[in-house]
Amino acid sequence: MTAPAAQQETPEARRREQRGWYWYDWANSAFPTTVLTVFLGPYLTELATTAAAGRTYVDVLGFDVRPSAYYSFVVGVAAIIQIIVMPVAGALADHTGRKRELMALFAYLGAGATGCFWFVTDGGYLLGGVLFVLGNVGFAAAFVIYNSFLPDIAGPAERDRVSAMGWGFGYLGGGLLLAVHLALFLKADALGLSGGTAARIALASAGVWWGGFTIIPLLRLRNRRALAQGTETAPQAVGRSFRQLGRTVRELRRYPLTLAFLVAYLIYNDGVQTVISFSATYADQELKLPQEARIGAILMVQFVAFGGALLLGRLARTYGAKKVVLVALVGWVAVVAVAYFLPQGSALPFFGLGFAIAIVMGGTQALSRSLYSHVIPAGKEAEYYSLYEISDKGSTFLGSFTLGLALQYTGSYRLGILFLMVFFVLGFVLLALVDLPKAIRAAGNEVPRRI
Repeated sequence: MTAPAAQQETPEARRREQRGWYWYDWANSAFPTTVLTVFLGPYLTELATTAAAGRTYVDVLGFDVRPSAYYSFVVGVAAIIQIIVMPVAGALADHTGRKRELMALFAYLGAGATGCFWFVTDGGYLLGGVLFVLGNVGFAAAFVIYNSFLPDIAGPAERDRVSAMGWGFGYLGGGLLLAVHLALFLKADALGLSGGTAARIALASAGVWWGGFTIIPLLRLRNRRALAQGTETAPQAVGRSFRQLGRTVRELRRYPLTLAFLVAYLIYNDGVQTVISFSATYADQELKLPQEARIGAILMVQFVAFGGALLLGRLARTYGAKKVVLVALVGWVAVVAVAYFLPQGSALPFFGLGFAIAIVMGGTQALSRSLYSHVIPAGKEAEYYSLYEISDKGSTFLGSFTLGLALQYTGSYRLGILFLMVFFVLGFVLLALVDLPKAIRAAGNEVPRRI
């Protein structure tokens, strides 16, 4: 039997796992940074526009879709599939005890699909959409299990720090790879590469980066209890996990404040993820900024976000994580409002807005993750984190369809981005109403000194 909990292990063993845990943020950040935020949206939109050949709509499985709205709807479809897969992945991880093995399975599914973007060329907008769905589902399901390791490797008093460090380390990794991609684009002509070929290299290399660095956390992290014994087949395990998931959802009625936190997070994080996912497409299609300016701004965001995550993590230790997240949500409202008024063709205002996003982005996500770890019952971390991950990285279900419908019916990116303010305002109100100390005690956990 392995040690049952982090607090019963030696400090050095726990720190070793924490350091290994950080490396998965480094590894998978290539996907949200290079794929989601920078390259895939504009690239798929361009492929769909070319396929439309001057027509208003492009055919997508029998439906007429504006090329500008295609990527939004693909993200929404991916989110629907994630909603099905992520809870199953979490239930399997908790029920079998094979967290590390299942994390590897989904991580390499996502990394493999991302590497296959190399094969998405002219006329391949549908193939690109399918690969994105596979990559995004693998990314989200692996992240469910990755997050569920947090209560195992960090005690209540250190989770804000560990979570913030993971996010910050991820921004450094994503930023470093994006710097390489920026150099590639700046030298594309000298290397004899077209813009499309450079984009394919960037997308495929993100999958290689993700898969390669995932080896490190897989070597460091450990399963916390004995693996399931017996001759149970995979379908039987999945069926049993579905039943366990149903029990988990029903059990949420015993923790109404945990459910309230989940709903608040679902709403405001949909806004966060939609802004992140479509910022490059907005800069390309609406602001008419060149590729170099878009990549440069998002590269700056990655490195500033590292400092922002650590800064907000430090503020949380002084003022409490909930207060810091609420202030960050006010910042998000301001960001979306300012984005509506950005002028076309001017990179400097876009860089300024990116700096503001970087300060609040990492802290919002890292502190939300650590807050949630306090309001879930021990021993069911992966199951509960699967519900949490429904609206985490890349799973922009409500936001993407809101933006997609706005584009479908108005054709205006500015009006679409403005609609996202609703997510931050409503999320702020719902989070403010949650009594976190009471929620933590109801889940049977210790209330930290600052929350």
